[in-house]
Amino acid sequence: MDLFRRKSITELQSDAQTDTSLKRVLGPWNLIFLGIGAIIGGGIFVLTGKVAAQNAGPAVVLSFVLAGVASVFAALCYSEFASTVPMAGSAYTYGYATLGELFAWIIGWDLILEYALGAVTVAISWSGYCVSLFDQFGIHIPPEWAAARGAEIKLPDGTVTRGIFNVPAVFIIAFVTTLLIVGIRESANLNNVVVVIKVAVILLFIGGAIKAINSANWTPLFPPMEGPGHFGWSGVVRGAGIVFFAYIGFDAVSTAAQEARNPQRDMPRGIIGSLLICTVLYIIVSGIATGVVPYKELNVSAPIALAAERAGMGHWMTAAIKIGALAGLSSVILVMLMGQSRVFWAMSRDGLLPAFVNRVHPRFKTPWITTIVTGLAVGIVSTLIDLSFASELVSIGTLLAFVIVSVGVLILRVKEPELPRSFKTPAVWITAPLGAITALYLMAGLPGETWLRLVIWFVIGMVIYFSYSVHHSKLQTHGTRPAKSGRPPS
Repeated sequence: MDLFRRKSITELQSDAQTDTSLKRVLGPWNLIFLGIGAIIGGGIFVLTGKVAAQNAGPAVVLSFVLAGVASVFAALCYSEFASTVPMAGSAYTYGYATLGELFAWIIGWDLILEYALGAVTVAISWSGYCVSLFDQFGIHIPPEWAAARGAEIKLPDGTVTRGIFNVPAVFIIAFVTTLLIVGIRESANLNNVVVVIKVAVILLFIGGAIKAINSANWTPLFPPMEGPGHFGWSGVVRGAGIVFFAYIGFDAVSTAAQEARNPQRDMPRGIIGSLLICTVLYIIVSGIATGVVPYKELNVSAPIALAAERAGMGHWMTAAIKIGALAGLSSVILVMLMGQSRVFWAMSRDGLLPAFVNRVHPRFKTPWITTIVTGLAVGIVSTLIDLSFASELVSIGTLLAFVIVSVGVLILRVKEPELPRSFKTPAVWITAPLGAITALYLMAGLPGETWLRLVIWFVIGMVIYFSYSVHHSKLQTHGTRPAKSGRPPS
């Protein structure tokens, strides 16, 4: 039993050119907008306030900078892989081609955690903005029907109640799941519209709130430490690890490689372009929010809307931000669920998950079974856990994927140096190690209980792999030809 059997790169490249299971309809701007759609969401509309109030203070700006730098290193490595092996599955497929099947399973299992809980986190945030917007128009949603089951909710009068069922979160997941089944083109077109709306709202916020900045709110930049990960430099690092959740959008772009018209050229553009645009917006918005509102007051469900209100932008702007946030968070859920279903689809195609998961809808040409399974799982989990639990677990899963992709690029350079690459990671022997090191550094800043949950998740994954996947792998049942450097296998 060879646990490290690899897929042939040249066979994957051939499959990418001939496989028509999924529609190739996405151009470069679709991919950039998919990235922006996934990146600009919970990070800018929710986590900015949470991390400022609990971890980094005004230095939350540096948390976004640190997370952004780590993301750039990883994005360059992802771009090389996505253009060289333009197949669905993202880091899972890259791992299969470089590190072998066991590592591919580990990455795939990690991506399931990343995308599914990413969608859960954003759905919970969507619910909070939905309740806030409805309240503004005089429509009251009982708080116990907009929170995780059992979650403690403090009411305005000081009394405490507990959540029963998060109805808004389940609604948005059901809507997005249906849209993804109907088609990737329709999903991408809606995402493009949503991206324009939320970027316009963010630019309006920047233009209106920048005049209300009180520089005294930025002092001290590093509030005194109250414990590990709470203020001081350790708070900045912990905050970077948490907000890293906000940067997983470019990772999700790579899962759409098999639906891109010209993936060799356009995947790097989509990945790097969306990341750079969003990083700049994150830094500016977090700086303005902490300049307008004292950081300790930002731990609310709609911190950017609060900053707009404090800046005197009026109820209309507060409502516009909430609408923009709802639109933005919707697009994040769309890209996360799309990424999750494509990873499931790729793993099933390789035999590591049951074959029925691999079915493509005969009319819509979408992986409808995986989309339904993902939507149901995410909808159920969104009613059971809170935002903090989900976001930290998503971040550590994302960071682990970045470590493996960064290492995988170096391994592929050594094993197959002559392989044609339409995009090469610049200064790869510097960029890739820095990508792995910075991701590990941010992982180290996350709390011990998050590490424990990650270990438990992987133990479950290993049980599934050794009891099912290793015996049903197509490389095991059909055999495989060894990968050769730069030429087709014999």
